[in-house]
Amino acid sequence: MYKLLIRPVFFLFNAELIHNISFILIKFIFRVPILSYLIKSRYNFSNALLETNVFGLNFKNKIGMAAGFDKNAKLLNELEFFGFGHVEVGTITPKPQSGNETPRLFRLKKDKALINRMGFNNDGVDEILKRVKDYSGSIVVGANIGKNKITPNSKAVDDYLICFKKLRKHVDYFVINVSSPNTPGLRKLQSKDNLSLILEKIQNENFSNGKRKPVLLKISPDLTNAELDDIIEVSLKYELDGIIATNTTLSRNNIISKNDNIEKGGVSGKPLKNKSNEIISYINNKSSNNFKIIGVGGVFTSDDVINKINMGASLVQVYTGWVYEGPSMISRINKTLLKKEKMNI
Repeated sequence: MYKLLIRPVFFLFNAELIHNISFILIKFIFRVPILSYLIKSRYNFSNALLETNVFGLNFKNKIGMAAGFDKNAKLLNELEFFGFGHVEVGTITPKPQSGNETPRLFRLKKDKALINRMGFNNDGVDEILKRVKDYSGSIVVGANIGKNKITPNSKAVDDYLICFKKLRKHVDYFVINVSSPNTPGLRKLQSKDNLSLILEKIQNENFSNGKRKPVLLKISPDLTNAELDDIIEVSLKYELDGIIATNTTLSRNNIISKNDNIEKGGVSGKPLKNKSNEIISYINNKSSNNFKIIGVGGVFTSDDVINKINMGASLVQVYTGWVYEGPSMISRINKTLLKKEKMNI
């Protein structure tokens, strides 16, 4: 029904407008008991054979919602009942910011892709912290943290530390986001020296005060092998728990619907799949399987999940795939994965 009736109507309108409307609709559905029950019974599929332990955390399955969808932690309770094993909120910055000018989110329908140049629009760490504290569900919650646009790169580490300190008691893991293409100069923080400074300060705080949290790094798909080697070296030095591969790409090489009106921003979805898989495989091999990897980019089917796992990912995340495939996507994939798991017993 989603692909035949709902998606064609949604796709008639601006992508960000529909994103915001979908939040309102989901909130409404879960306030109506009968509708809430139907969603839970239809989509919240689980089985002990799907459960996995990564970073010392128990996930009910391997599929999570990527950062960028629920930036402000407004749908944690609701997303749990669509079958996700974890949700990553953010990107979160110390101060609220409105992000880049609209329009800033676009569909490439022929490619099953999105282009975004959102610019870390979010309510700021204090407001998001209130919502995270209110969550009482059972799925793993990660916090994707970044710097404010007005913060110079020389002071970026301070922004990451502010978010880390405020959220550490209330989320399960952290992601250091230095790879969004939509905040000017942010990707320069992936350089060896800049990254070393950020990871050193974060991990000093992490290891010295309170219970240590898993810390991951989200990287760009547009890095060279030499740059990836530097990232692996620095990540090993500062004992990171894992890498998220990957963020959106600035490349337009795999896009079918090329035209003069192609928008600026990061591409997600199907065109990112192969590049994401290549980087997962490269990191896994180059680091001798010393990292847990979360694979992101072009996940639409159970085969996409399996391919990323075969390349070296321990978990996967979706966003664009869910927009195109609809609310049944996660339960459908998990049911297929369960069949394959049973065949291997």
